[in-house]
Amino acid sequence: MSKSMRDMLRGLPVFAGPLGSFDPATAPGDPLALFREWFAEAVEAGMSEPHAMTLATADAEGAPSARILIMKDLTEQGWWFAGTTTSDKGRDLAANPNVALLFFWGQQGRQIRVRGRAELATPPERAADFRNRSLEGRVAGLHGKQSRPLDALSEIHREAEESRARLEADPSLVPENWGLYLVQPHQVEFWQADPDRRHIRLRYEREGSTWRRVLLWP
Repeated sequence: MSKSMRDMLRGLPVFAGPLGSFDPATAPGDPLALFREWFAEAVEAGMSEPHAMTLATADAEGAPSARILIMKDLTEQGWWFAGTTTSDKGRDLAANPNVALLFFWGQQGRQIRVRGRAELATPPERAADFRNRSLEGRVAGLHGKQSRPLDALSEIHREAEESRARLEADPSLVPENWGLYLVQPHQVEFWQADPDRRHIRLRYEREGSTWRRVLLWP
């Protein structure tokens, strides 16, 4: 008899490790500094795609949506990502700029949750971001049809070849709907797993120009 989904789920290991260690008493006062520390440790540990993050948005009616994107940068202002302004996420952000980000590094038992507002970058910043993408990245971003219905997969290949030809003819070409976004955080939470389920949660909450640190029950 085949196993039920519940049986299969219960048989999967959780926090197999080796897990990261975290002493919140030694955490820096700025959550972006702690993020840089954890990110560097994830890279050094060989984590697969540590720059991948979940972006959660909500539309004008409050209906949520989530997808995985690649973090483009981290500056003193916050986290950056890119995509078309006419996609589903772009329309969500235009109607409701409140967002959440989630980084999950399972091998280390770590996740980082960010809540903030997404702000569209200036046209020169957006153009520079697009031109700095790889050729295939620019080809994919040029057609501007993300989230629209697709009749056949062959249309993707045809559109890609047309976009490639346009870019080869004009390497400086930038689509008007290319978006570069900055997420300015007002809350950042660091979560460290413990094999005995005594997980550590440290939340940073913005208070004016400073941050307040709060320990939370797991």
